[in-house]
Amino acid sequence: MSLENLFCIQGNPYLGNHSDNALKQLPLFSWLKPTKNKLTAKKETGNHAEHLAYEYLKAQGLKLVMRNFSISAGEVDLIMLDMNNNDEILVFIEVRYRKNSDFGGAATSVTHKKQERIIKAALAYQQKHAPQSSMRFDVVAIEGDNISNNSEINWIKSAFDGF
Repeated sequence: MSLENLFCIQGNPYLGNHSDNALKQLPLFSWLKPTKNKLTAKKETGNHAEHLAYEYLKAQGLKLVMRNFSISAGEVDLIMLDMNNNDEILVFIEVRYRKNSDFGGAATSVTHKKQERIIKAALAYQQKHAPQSSMRFDVVAIEGDNISNNSEINWIKSAFDGF
């Protein structure tokens, strides 16, 4: 088998053009299956957790600004506005879900490296959309066997500092 056939991807004009069936028959790509707009179970669970966190925070008085803001250096799950004593605070929220706390739980899974990525994305958002705003970094940790309205939700305000 030639290298051209071994590394071809359908539609790539530089490497050849093969059908999906031909692609699946190649040894290195036998695991490759087309995915057209299918959410993985993990992504679907994450979306559900973010929606649950949004509903919880909305009930606490926060207003949604944006969901899933991302740049190449990082992303923020939820950006919300907290009207605390007539002072508008832009809140950047990381949502974490864990079935159990065997490995420290949802809140402890927000590592220092993840915090850095959130901060980079938040600063990019702030510079472009709200340069004079105050900011805060919160974590919403959700735990329970099945993610539902009965899951334990822990909202940690000012979970980490951005500077």
